[in-house]
Amino acid sequence: MPLISYGVAVAGRAIALLASPALIASTVDAVISGSTRGFTALVLVLVGGAVCEVAVSLLGASAIGSRTAAQRVRAVRHLLALGPRGSLSAGDGVSRIVHACAEAAEAPLMIVQVVAGAATSVGGLVLLWTTDWRSGVAFVLAIPLILFLAKRFLGDVTSAQGEYFQAQSQIADRLLNALTGIRTIRASGTADRETTRVLRPLPMLSACGRALWSVQRGAVWRMGLLVALSEILVLAVAGWGVAGGVVSAGEILAVVGYLSLASAGFDQIDSVLELGYAKAGAARLAEVLAEEPPRAGSVFSLTGPGEVRFEGVTLVRGERRVLDEVDLVVPAGVAMAVVGHSGSGKSTLGETVGRLSDPSSGRVTVDGVAVGELPWPVLRRAVTYAFAAPVLLGDTVGAAIGYGTRKSNVVAAAQDARADAFIRRLPQGYETPLTDAPMSGGELQRVGLARALARRSRVYVLDDAMSGLDSMTEAEVGEAITARLAGRTRLIIAHRAETAQRCDLVAWMDSGKVREVGSHGQLWSNPDYRAVFGR
Repeated sequence: MPLISYGVAVAGRAIALLASPALIASTVDAVISGSTRGFTALVLVLVGGAVCEVAVSLLGASAIGSRTAAQRVRAVRHLLALGPRGSLSAGDGVSRIVHACAEAAEAPLMIVQVVAGAATSVGGLVLLWTTDWRSGVAFVLAIPLILFLAKRFLGDVTSAQGEYFQAQSQIADRLLNALTGIRTIRASGTADRETTRVLRPLPMLSACGRALWSVQRGAVWRMGLLVALSEILVLAVAGWGVAGGVVSAGEILAVVGYLSLASAGFDQIDSVLELGYAKAGAARLAEVLAEEPPRAGSVFSLTGPGEVRFEGVTLVRGERRVLDEVDLVVPAGVAMAVVGHSGSGKSTLGETVGRLSDPSSGRVTVDGVAVGELPWPVLRRAVTYAFAAPVLLGDTVGAAIGYGTRKSNVVAAAQDARADAFIRRLPQGYETPLTDAPMSGGELQRVGLARALARRSRVYVLDDAMSGLDSMTEAEVGEAITARLAGRTRLIIAHRAETAQRCDLVAWMDSGKVREVGSHGQLWSNPDYRAVFGR
């Protein structure tokens, strides 16, 4: 709606501009002849034009703000829908949401402005021709060259601005990575080296900025010179008409007014520049939206005890087979540890259960239903994750544990994860804001585990979720998890022999394949299996 109102205001302003020179001319001729005819109409048109000018400013700001907000919401939803499959890095995604969405939001307004400016210029040219055809012919002679320069300028600006955005994204991505690892940087004393790394694309950014200014500078003086020369030519022709008695005093004023309107369309360097920026932003936003999010199915219910099957699951990333035709059955209600050397595909196998990653071929089923056939809400209720380095979401510690579930389960889940004691020591207990609750790695993992335990699901995937706990705490948490999740299917990505020992079964992975399945005790006799856990 703001965009439509903006277009109406721009159209009203254009009509007032086109009507003014003719009314001025007729009023001046009438005054010279001793009449006041046309004065009232001229005042009304000038006042209406002023009102439209104010409306254009106010409605333009409103339209840009609302469209920017809508574009950002759309882009954020799309990136979240893509999940970990998105090709953009975190910094690049943030840069596009902040900058590209704002630029793309201006594109429709800039198009309206450029179209309205072109229409006003064409109308001015037509009326200039009508007022004095000789002046019209003089102006038309410069049009082809001016149009050529304007088209070339727009193409150069769009290209340069796209490169500028790319350099911005590289800096944003590097800065975000540095801030994420700030403790490591400070501990290593490598702040200067990281500063150099983050700012490495700065010369490219500077070069793109200079290129933009160079393009604008070259276009301004060329187009400005052509427009000025065409105006001088038109005024000379009109003056010759006045001297010859074929153009009246009022008509010369009309010629000047229409000449100004006709020239304005070729003097919109700023508008063309903004349109180039908007096109570049829209192109970068389109790249985000072009990535297809994974599709969900339409099976709205699951019946069964929670059996998980991997049937010929292969997952290829680049040229590497992370999973290679994995066939595995996780019986309902059992705890199965997945072990293997780093890079064997353990975590990736767990990701496929809840579709954090989708296999290139094969399928994963829960109770006989392929996970790809389940709608996202159903799948999220069926499969719950806990990670080695959980990210806490919410305003308070309690909200982070209850994120996406009923808050009545929060305290019991925290007790089972052995997090209740240290949470109660915080200044406001469970209501302590996350920003005021610094946690060690082990405490963070326990809160992440509590978040998983607070959810009632069929399948739990614990991806090295207790690696930060000491052996005694891990044993206590493991026993609590076993009691709380009794009868629930658990897939536990493990690096410790003690964790594998507490599980009912172990899937031993090697180079993306399941090498063997059995109990920890059965597999322990194999020296290659023992080597998985190091010394």
